[in-house]
Amino acid sequence: MIFNRKLSNSAQLHFAQQLLTLLQAGLPLLNAIQLLIQSAPKSWKIWLEDIRIQLQNGNSLSFCLSTQDGRFSPEFFNLIRVSERTGDLSLALHTISQQLEAQIELKRKVQQSLTYPTITLLTSFLLVLVMMIWVVPVFKEVFGNFQAELPAPTRILITISTTTLNYFLEICLGMFVMSAGFGYAWLKSCTLQKYCDAFLFRIPFFGNLFRLATLGHWCRTLGHLLETGLPLPDALRVTAQSSNHWVSHDFSAEIFKHLTRGWPLGDSLKRADPRSLLMDAETLLLLHIGAESGVLAEMLNKRANTLSSQLSNQLNALSQSFEPMLILFVGAIIGSLVIILYLPIFNLGQIV
Repeated sequence: MIFNRKLSNSAQLHFAQQLLTLLQAGLPLLNAIQLLIQSAPKSWKIWLEDIRIQLQNGNSLSFCLSTQDGRFSPEFFNLIRVSERTGDLSLALHTISQQLEAQIELKRKVQQSLTYPTITLLTSFLLVLVMMIWVVPVFKEVFGNFQAELPAPTRILITISTTTLNYFLEICLGMFVMSAGFGYAWLKSCTLQKYCDAFLFRIPFFGNLFRLATLGHWCRTLGHLLETGLPLPDALRVTAQSSNHWVSHDFSAEIFKHLTRGWPLGDSLKRADPRSLLMDAETLLLLHIGAESGVLAEMLNKRANTLSSQLSNQLNALSQSFEPMLILFVGAIIGSLVIILYLPIFNLGQIV
């Protein structure tokens, strides 16, 4: 498939909310889909019509959603599949809506926190590139009239500028090929995906942000599945299938394996993550208590909310602390380049 047809989280949320509203109004599922077709955007009508036809042929809604060229996330139709076992489709759609709202809010917070740093870094990179291509060559011609050796930093800067100017297209092409090659390898290699997902957790400071987001999503997904009445092993299997992160997927699969061997949940959690790559000590203790007291689903949802709050606070702190740091960083880079260019002029007496 050349183009990614997956619906955005906002589009999936809109579909879930609209369908939930119609079902709560007392409409049968097939009639609700037919009504959605009449009011849906044009781009939705084809696949909604396909869902309607498959429903008329006796297929389940989860099957219909799973055949739509990847438009819906595995988590979406897996939760629908669970609801079809329990007979409560409205609860599944409500759970899906909560999940998607949490993901959209998290994405909004991340974008809000990283917008300023990204723009600042991109602007500084463009400034450096402009200096290398247009400014430094002008100084090179001026320095060419000097009858003395230039300072080492100035010579290095001129060499870098000359190389960038002479091989600019080759450098851009090489970067593009490397990026495309890495992207292709990442799509084709599960091993590389697993390594990248685990590596993200080890990045200083930022790794904890990724861990909080992944663990919060895992807790919320498993908690909602348990609330629908699904047994813990089945809920773990669906959580693993629905995960888009290999660390979370393998963690769920390992817990499932240890539970089926007879280990209690607390020991299974420890054995599934012996290096504490995903699970922290506090979450481990709370889930162990929740399993022992019979309120695991409630404990998972509460922990998911706590982790979401921690992530939000750390993102805000990151945004506030990054602004002065980036200003100093960009100022240091531009200032260093200017000083290096003017070093020969500062030493003009010795050079001339």
